[in-house]
Amino acid sequence: QVQLVESGGGLVQTGGSLRLACAASGRTSSTYGMGWFRQAPGKEREFVAAISWSSSSTYYADSVQGRFTISRDNVKNTVTLQLNSLKPEDTAVYYCAAERLISSAVVHTTQGQYDYWGQGTQVTVSS
Repeated sequence: QVQLVESGGGLVQTGGSLRLACAASGRTSSTYGMGWFRQAPGKEREFVAAISWSSSSTYYADSVQGRFTISRDNVKNTVTLQLNSLKPEDTAVYYCAAERLISSAVVHTTQGQYDYWGQGTQVTVSS
């Protein structure tokens, strides 16, 4: 089992920045791809960004490409999502997720591939 705890959410004005962190605990010795997803009020949860165990592969949703950056530190068992140039449409609860993998260079962007989820952290962008 892996436990994930997100932090770093908050209220920010349009154009501002936030840094979300996800701390993993438990069976972190296995190879895990990590992803960030978000769910806005009244909408389905959607993919935001993902990173492979080796950090050799990263993926972003078109809506955040060039504004968000995902990174990880396997020694500290943390994954970070840097959010820049925030827009009101980025307002959502952001979830961290982990998927068990054999390959250190693979990660997926679909929710069904992920095995563990955090509780989420709220990001609100005011206009």
